[in-house]
Amino acid sequence: MRHRFHSMCPYFAMFPESFAESWIEELTQPGDLVLDPFSGRGTAPFQALLMGRAAVGGDINPVAYVLTRAKLRSPSLRQLLARIDELEEKSRVAVRQRESIDGDQGENRDFFELAFAPRTLVQLCYLRKELQWSSDDLDAMVAAVTVGCLHGEVNATANYLSNQMPRTISTKPNYSVKFWRERGLIPPDRDVFEVIRNRAKYRYESNRPLRRGQAWLCDMRELPRKVGSKRAQLLITSPPYLDTTSFEEDQWLRGWFLGGAAMPTRGVYSRDDRHYTRDKYWSMIADLWRVAGQLVVPGGSVVIRIAGRGMSEDELCRGLLGTSVCSQRNVKLVSSGVSEIVRRQTDAFRPGSLGLRTEVDCQFKMY
Repeated sequence: MRHRFHSMCPYFAMFPESFAESWIEELTQPGDLVLDPFSGRGTAPFQALLMGRAAVGGDINPVAYVLTRAKLRSPSLRQLLARIDELEEKSRVAVRQRESIDGDQGENRDFFELAFAPRTLVQLCYLRKELQWSSDDLDAMVAAVTVGCLHGEVNATANYLSNQMPRTISTKPNYSVKFWRERGLIPPDRDVFEVIRNRAKYRYESNRPLRRGQAWLCDMRELPRKVGSKRAQLLITSPPYLDTTSFEEDQWLRGWFLGGAAMPTRGVYSRDDRHYTRDKYWSMIADLWRVAGQLVVPGGSVVIRIAGRGMSEDELCRGLLGTSVCSQRNVKLVSSGVSEIVRRQTDAFRPGSLGLRTEVDCQFKMY
């Protein structure tokens, strides 16, 4: 049965836990370390914990980091519910004393007033300022549960806090305002604390793993210094795809909740978020190999799921193997294969768009 932490927060460019599970089962033993330098939702390191492995995940995007940390260092449900109760009680006092939330909305006041009902927005702004998600495991889980239900379909369920939006992407402010106004859509009046309390109970119906992992909010190039003397039996990851999607733009509303700008940004968090040229893209992949060269044990494995607009399987495989020389290790390509993207997330709101149709999976051995 699928662990309910896995589906905590869907977004673009996420690989399924079955992908991670099969490679972890094949290439590691219980107790081995599994590392993902672009951890995203934390799927691979969390699956590693479930399978009795040690796990490290790193990501420079705050949304990805908070999800990874929450899954790898989950508190008990009792602790989590007590913290939500505490935050709810404190918020009542704070909200009464607060006259305006304009600072949280920036110049996007029209968007936020149409995206969230007044009570919902006030509660979100309180949590936005109060949660210490980057340093506290409890608050990281509260934040992770909240970003997972921050926006979504209004009519499908009462588990989402926003006006009509996709679950996977934060649509741009101008587009959203126009969409809502043309259709006369108003945001649902949701009590944030009630929603996240119910979602927490739902997620914890799956038993949390007893083992704890480590999550880092950092550029992948910083991981060797963060990880220290630990070495991974398996590095499994899916780096950003060439000219495909910008996490920073696509997840801007979730980023706002975690203290970011009240509008989409580009290039604030990461220089790797979206590359448009092959030279810059392969330079990033070369840096990934430098990290692998320092953190993978001799005889260990590297598994990379990769894609890029206009890039063939042959070009991707040759590019990965060619840049592997930057690891300063002997690297052997063991296998490669193409995976069709069957349920593309763009189809939910841009039916028939061209986009990416396939991804390439490559397995390497490092000596």
